[in-house]
Amino acid sequence: MSKKAPPETALYVRLPANAVDKLHRAAEALGVHKKDLVASLVSKYVDPDSRHGLHALGSLSQPRRVTVDLGENGPTMGTYSFQPYDPPEVLNAEQAGQFLQIEENVVIELAEAGKLPGRKLGNAWRFSRDALVAWLAGPESR
Repeated sequence: MSKKAPPETALYVRLPANAVDKLHRAAEALGVHKKDLVASLVSKYVDPDSRHGLHALGSLSQPRRVTVDLGENGPTMGTYSFQPYDPPEVLNAEQAGQFLQIEENVVIELAEAGKLPGRKLGNAWRFSRDALVAWLAGPESR
């Protein structure tokens, strides 16, 4: 019985000329199709189900170029690097304030009043990111 090839999907990408040249030369030297070489590289190096894998992959990507139309003065060119943000599961008061987009002292006041879910460990407050999200999504208490 012959093995059935896995299903394929088309992918069209624009690559820098030097990257295309490297891919072409590597595929030719190895005697494989470029699509098979790319599929092997993706299988080996791309892990979208792992934070570590995504972070490593994100560090390899080039910043994206963004064009902003400012009207009469013409376009302005700039770059922005898209990096994944992986906030910790347990936040201190400062991080909780950044997460909630409020001042740290407001976080502490709310926590001390029992209005914000958190735990005081010694002199320091700690907050579960999931508990803060649930608190935000829950009904407003008066």
